[in-house]
Order: sequence, then C-alpha cells, then structure tokens
Amino acid sequence: MDLLTQGFLTSLWLGAIVAGVPLLLTGLGEQLSEKAGVLNIGLEGMMLTGAYLGFYIAWQSQSMALGLLGGAAGGLIVACVMAGLCVWLRLNQIVVGIALTLGAEGATALLHYLQFSRTYPRLGSVETLALPLLSHLPFVGRVLFNQPPIVYFALACVGLLAGIYRYTNLGLSLQAAGDRPAALDAAGVSVVWIRTLAVLATGALAGLGGAYMSQIGAGIFVPYMTQGNGFIGIVLAMLARGKPLWVLWGALLFGVCLSLTTALQVLGIAVPTDVIQMLPFMAVMLVLVMFGRRANLPNALGTAFVRGER
Repeated sequence: MDLLTQGFLTSLWLGAIVAGVPLLLTGLGEQLSEKAGVLNIGLEGMMLTGAYLGFYIAWQSQSMALGLLGGAAGGLIVACVMAGLCVWLRLNQIVVGIALTLGAEGATALLHYLQFSRTYPRLGSVETLALPLLSHLPFVGRVLFNQPPIVYFALACVGLLAGIYRYTNLGLSLQAAGDRPAALDAAGVSVVWIRTLAVLATGALAGLGGAYMSQIGAGIFVPYMTQGNGFIGIVLAMLARGKPLWVLWGALLFGVCLSLTTALQVLGIAVPTDVIQMLPFMAVMLVLVMFGRRANLPNALGTAFVRGER
C-alpha cells in the first residue's frame, strides 16, 4: 500500500470515527426510547444542549471528563422536560419534540452569544488511550485502538444494550412498554416509569454525543453545530430493528460520508464542502427507500399510555 492510499484510508477512518461516535451514542439512545414506545423527536435539541454545556464546562474546568459529564447532564435536563410532558402529561410526542429542538437551538445560540460574544474559544488537545497490544497492529492499530476513552465507552454500550435487550427482565419490560403496554401494566410493572427511564437514558446518551462533537470532534462550540445529526440518529434507530450492532454499522456508514472531505483532500481532490455535507442525507434517503419498509417499529410507538385503555 503506497503512502498516498494509506493516508487516504487513515483520514477516512479517523474521520468516520469522529463523525460516527455522536451518531452511535444518539442512535443507541433513540433505540432505547423507541423500544419503550416514545418517539423522541427532541433528540437534536438534547445533542445541542449537551454540546454547549459540555463545551462550557470543559472550557471552564479544563477537564474533558467533567465536560463530557456536563454534556450528559445537559441532555438529561432536556429529557426530563420531554418525559414530563410526553410520558406523564401524555402530550403529543412529535409536537413536544419539535418544540424542544427549536427551543434548544435558540437557547444555546443565545447563551453562546452572551458568554463569548463573537469569539469562538478552542479547547486543548484530546488525550487518547492506547489499548495494549492492539494499538501496535499494523495500520489499524493506531487508527482504531488509540482513541479517547469515550470511543471505547460508546462501543461498550453496543454490547451492554444488546445484552440488556436479550437477557434481562429490563429488556423484556422495555419491549413490552413499546409493543404491549397494557399487558406490561397488567403484570404489575409501571409503564410510565419504564418509559421515563428510557427517555432519561436517551437524553444522557444524546447529550454525551453532543459533548463529543464539541469537545473532541471540533474542539469548539458553534451554534446549530449538530446540523441534523439528531434526526439521522432517529433514522438509524428505526432501521436497526432493535439491534444495537446495526446502529453501529449505520453510524460508521454515515461517518464515512461525513469524513470524505478531509480524506479526498489527501488525494488532492477538491470537492465543495456543501456537496459532502449533502451525502449523509442522500444516504439517509437511499437507505429509507431500500430498507424503510423493513423497519420493525413497536406497535405503541408515539402513543401515550392511558391506564385502562387498549
């Protein structure tokens, strides 16, 4: 493999990881929510809140770990509003989700202006964790196994959630809350609390994905920087048919699309940025046309649970 090709592949995969990890975390969170029967259209707002709060805390504390925790907390705050309005008060999930997204966009842009005016401070370099032995493998070692710890956490979430869905009572309760909430209620399990916990976990993961974007992916916060990633996460969750591993493959696919600009520059090919930014959404439409009919969605998705109703 010549140096030019190696440089292209390295840039492509490194860029795919940087762009794909937020989609992976967000998609896994949305999958949790959808399994429980809640269509979380507010995912974009949760990501954006996590991106701003995570960046601000990391900038103030000079601690990347605190910033990531702050990002998860930001997503959790928005998720609390979502759970209160949609799960407890049984308001329309789509309307509330759109309102939360628009509200988060305006609030984070205003807070950024009040705090930083027209300046855009940057964070320092990101520390990576090289896995013993694996990081020394030729080519793939330094690309895949020398990443920030949050990348390994995201990959671990894939296995953890797959195990929860398949082998635990919690996984069965999540599935029942989305498919047969009345049966779950008759079994003595609170549908409201299962859905609430699912929405809160979704918010934390989406906020963490947003914090990754601002702290590790860009090192800077820019208003509206999520640019539709939350909606791509919704598509990933819908097409994954309840399988976390499929969310991972989808996130990598869209990550590759987003990273093509940098990779093509290595080969000396100039492609307009706007064209590259269109690719993920073109891929979304193509995937929906090819596999949209096969999406296996819960029967009660988007439907508020009212005890006694069937």
